[in-house]
Amino acid sequence: MGIRAKFNLLMLAVTAIGVGLFMLAADQLVDAVAREEVIQSARIMMDGAAGARKYTSEQITPLLKDRLAHRFYPQAVSAYAAKRSFDVIRATSPDFTYREPALNPTNPIDRAADWEADIINDFRANPGKTEISLERATPTGKFIELARPIPTKPACLECHSAPATAPRPMVAIYGSQNGFGWKVNEISAAQIVSVPIRASSIRARHIRRLLLIPFAGLLAVMYVTINLLLNFVVIRPIERIAETAEAVSMGDLNVPEYVYSSRDEIGRLSQSFTRMHRTVVEALRMLGQG
Repeated sequence: MGIRAKFNLLMLAVTAIGVGLFMLAADQLVDAVAREEVIQSARIMMDGAAGARKYTSEQITPLLKDRLAHRFYPQAVSAYAAKRSFDVIRATSPDFTYREPALNPTNPIDRAADWEADIINDFRANPGKTEISLERATPTGKFIELARPIPTKPACLECHSAPATAPRPMVAIYGSQNGFGWKVNEISAAQIVSVPIRASSIRARHIRRLLLIPFAGLLAVMYVTINLLLNFVVIRPIERIAETAEAVSMGDLNVPEYVYSSRDEIGRLSQSFTRMHRTVVEALRMLGQG
């Protein structure tokens, strides 16, 4: 086996080990980056829903306030506006969901599930906490959940303080048993965006490809460059030296000297061989004359 083959086998072994170590080191980082990108997307979706809530409560609800005494308009409820705006996202990403679960909602459909109630209670126990992100396993797969607290504002008490002060059309629809007794600044509900974990997995695979393609390209360039360097700097000079030495050993005194102009190890070897070549040729000529 020649030097080139041995060197290439060593390069392949080192490359395989390097790729393995790179993937091992990058795997957790890639997953974390992908998960954070998905969470950031969920934050943008939640900010959009929060914008719909703010617009409704500040500009739509005041316009309908006088009419609410005679008819209940769900469009005047900020949570309704947030959900309807999120429907635009669900039209293209049906697995993405947005909820505003509450411990004591007016509409029973908004009652918090056990895991949602745990999030709300966590916000209540930690007033300074503004966001919670977690992974949750469901029968349909794993989801990333992003939640933010919804504190009760004074305007909320117009509908949620007591049945007697709430709009009669609303009480007629939902009854007087649910959605009352809320207190100002109390965490009554939460915004929760659910994103399937496979969105993070798809993003992680994409990031891995983005990392592997330039890494593989760099390895290929290094492999070709080192082989070219090995060929012109090591193998070809050694082959020429070997050819010259073989010719001299066979008695060819007219073989031209091989000159390799370099100050590296191969250059010193070439210079040493040239001196030996001259000495051998001179000695053989002297023996021939004698």
